[in-house]
Amino acid sequence: MKQINTQDFKVVSKVNLDKALTRIDMDADEDTIKNELRRERRKLGKLQDTLYAHGKYAVLVCIQGMDTAGKDSMIREVFKDFNARGVVVHSFKVPTELERKHDYLWRHYIALPARGKFGVFNRTHYENVLVTRVHPGYILGELLPDVNSIEDVNEKFWDKRFEQINAFEKTIAENGTIIFKFFLHLSKDEQKNRLIRRLDKKEKNWKFSPGDLKERKLWNEYQVCYEDAINRTSKPHAPWYVIPADDKPTARYIVTRTMLDELSTYKDIKEPELDDEVKANIELYKKQLQSE
Repeated sequence: MKQINTQDFKVVSKVNLDKALTRIDMDADEDTIKNELRRERRKLGKLQDTLYAHGKYAVLVCIQGMDTAGKDSMIREVFKDFNARGVVVHSFKVPTELERKHDYLWRHYIALPARGKFGVFNRTHYENVLVTRVHPGYILGELLPDVNSIEDVNEKFWDKRFEQINAFEKTIAENGTIIFKFFLHLSKDEQKNRLIRRLDKKEKNWKFSPGDLKERKLWNEYQVCYEDAINRTSKPHAPWYVIPADDKPTARYIVTRTMLDELSTYKDIKEPELDDEVKANIELYKKQLQSE
């Protein structure tokens, strides 16, 4: 199977999504890729146990992509070997009445993972500069003091919102949260194929909504917004990774490897040492238990 360098997917300079790959050849069949994924995700699960015992870092995994990009199945397959206590998944939908009474980052802030845990955001705070940018009328529903009409949702408004998102991520990174941001880069043709499969397979029909077709017509607008958001917010402490997503097993493998490669650079993440007294009396404790 072809070796990959996960750094190739990290956005470290301006990205052009039209030229970014949506599929790569791994020089392997699907079963081989799935076997490699199983092997790597077991390593990730063990690393999470160590992260939990260490207790000084949290890991935030942000997953974005167009409809049908494979976000749900990505989460299911990548984190399958985690201890259930070690990962919490949040799927952000339309804001509730309570959430609309707070700033747009509030619901994301309270969902952040505790130290020692992985938190996965299925759709993220970036919806607030993606969906709302394609549909600026949604911003009026936030009842912001300085926004009274669509004309107020201008470039200055978006500049400020990107500043807020960058500040949010910098703050949590400086306080011990390791951030991964994955854009599942799907081609328009592959999205069409996946939408057709949703209609063809009865058990998949529930995933389809006529609204999917309305949003598909806005494909180009979304690509422009994604590209701008990625370029404005890919920072050393919170990098974006553009993942070719036309082949789901390959995308899952790349995401898993990316997290493993990056987390392995944190040499201080290790299980805590027993204190000297406990260590010196291990044999005594064993004898006490065996003698019961």
